[in-house]
Amino acid sequence: MTPESVIAVGQHALYTTLIVAAPLLLAVLVVGLVVGMLQAATQINEMTLSFIPKLIALALVITAGGPWMLRTMIDYTRALFADLPNLVG
Repeated sequence: MTPESVIAVGQHALYTTLIVAAPLLLAVLVVGLVVGMLQAATQINEMTLSFIPKLIALALVITAGGPWMLRTMIDYTRALFADLPNLVG
């Protein structure tokens, strides 16, 4: 295994992780900002008020995008296993 192939596999793994995690992180970020602005406007500083909407948004994004995320991870894993003989030999 050459250093270039190790770096290529690592880059592809990081790219796949970024693509799969981005919708989840963006949804939680947007909900957190909206809830934070509402808390600042109403001066209600309850921790559960910010946690529960984030949890609900996360569940909705996983429900909506879960099949796509799973398909993306499966495609990456299949490509990695298919390319494994070329990487080792």
